[in-house]
Amino acid sequence: MTTQATLERPARPLARLRDPAWYQEYGVYAAVAALLLFNAVFTEHFMTADNLRTQLVQVAPIVIVALGMALVIGTEGIDLSVGSTMALAAALLPLYLGYGLVPGLVVALLAGAVVGAVNGSLVSLVGLQPIVATLALFVGGRGLALVLADGQLKQIVNPDLLALGTGSFLGIPLVVLIAGVLALAIAFLVQRTTFGRQIVAIGGNRPAAVLSGLPVKRVLIGVYVLCGTMAALAGILATARLTASDPSSLGTLMELSAITAVVVGGTPLNGGSIRVLGTVAGALLMQLLRATLVKHDLPDSTAQIAQAAIIIAAVYVARERRSR
Repeated sequence: MTTQATLERPARPLARLRDPAWYQEYGVYAAVAALLLFNAVFTEHFMTADNLRTQLVQVAPIVIVALGMALVIGTEGIDLSVGSTMALAAALLPLYLGYGLVPGLVVALLAGAVVGAVNGSLVSLVGLQPIVATLALFVGGRGLALVLADGQLKQIVNPDLLALGTGSFLGIPLVVLIAGVLALAIAFLVQRTTFGRQIVAIGGNRPAAVLSGLPVKRVLIGVYVLCGTMAALAGILATARLTASDPSSLGTLMELSAITAVVVGGTPLNGGSIRVLGTVAGALLMQLLRATLVKHDLPDSTAQIAQAAIIIAAVYVARERRSR
């Protein structure tokens, strides 16, 4: 006997496809799978191990920066200074590598932490809007990096640092391994720690978080420090892979790439939620899209237009979901 419930069952999958929530939750994974399938059929030599390895190596710094950006966006903030922070870390490396690899790395990472602390203090203590607070170091950070480097590209010859960019462990490139470990660590922080829950609570409703006694100012500073430190780490790895410190170009437009990965990955710009796996998938989607268009002899401007269309679609889906 046919019942009303039986008649409705076949329509449920189709109904889910019309739901904006489905696209925000799973759309980025479906897009990555579709792009890989397209390349497997229509792009010669794309699915080879060497090419896939190259794509992962190229996307690793973006993933690292995007993970830090996801934490900031989770608090309903933004950090436009991540590209300049990468350049600042790269400029400091040649100055301190003479003392050894560890001192050079520590100084570069501390520079990122200081940039994050300044951003976080301007947002939480001074009360500036995040876009205004981080815009200052977006401009000033790269200027400082150029001053430290005397406006020149400097070759990196330290073999230990270069190994970070070109080495591998068990066949996995070190930069990819570092990005993967950080993704797991950030996922654990967001889902399993008090600090992670405080980030989400502050982004979801800051006045309520203040009234409930959460250390809002301390958490905000901590989030920006993490974001700055991860941007500095990405700058170190990018420098190691390029075998040169070039503050004039390193990290250029990285803030836009990171924000794109976070938004496309399903993290809402109004905070209150952080999708770590979605952020990784969003960065991978943008990298695969760019590589696919290049393989088919299309200009980089086409890739930028396609990325803009994806960003608009992601923001539209998020808005539709909130309006329901």
